[in-house]
Amino acid sequence: MNKKIVHDALILFAFTVVLGLLLGVVYGITKEPIAKVNYEKTQTAYKQVFEDAASFEAYEGFDADAANALVAQNGYADEIEDAQVAKDASGNVLGYVITVTAKDASQSTITFSVGIRSDGTVNGYSITSISETPGLGMKATEEAFYGQFEGKNVDAFTVVKSVPAADNEIEAISGSTITSKAMANGVNACIVYFQNVLAGGAE
Repeated sequence: MNKKIVHDALILFAFTVVLGLLLGVVYGITKEPIAKVNYEKTQTAYKQVFEDAASFEAYEGFDADAANALVAQNGYADEIEDAQVAKDASGNVLGYVITVTAKDASQSTITFSVGIRSDGTVNGYSITSISETPGLGMKATEEAFYGQFEGKNVDAFTVVKSVPAADNEIEAISGSTITSKAMANGVNACIVYFQNVLAGGAE
């Protein structure tokens, strides 16, 4: 009986070792292609919110913990994931691309990048991850909604259920006020980070 237990244990151990080696090989093979896809996805998002930028460079002073503490102090539950400096072909700073994850959406978190020019004007946002309800919250990906944020220089956006009467007002997606507010809050969190950390040229 003891021999059988030892035999079975050795087989299980050998199986675990082989499986671990196989997983390591698979990870080694897929790591680079996955990283490349993620890089291209983020670069596309950056370009969508800063069409006139020639390059994007990581903001050297970015501190996620400090950024999110700042955002929380201003009443937002969103997380700032990254900050990039948008530059023209001559290396001049045009503004910044801030990536944020909104945690108060209807179905799940929404991750998107927000372009903000050096003078504080919001270029717009580009979503990289969203799982909202088709026909409702997913309309956040449509120009009819995201276009409302573009070209606005405000301290914060607020969601309304009627036709906007001011630059800082965003008309909610019909039947999806929660998603609408999540997007506005995420953009607002980026504005807070920009105004407190990046405004005036942080690079």
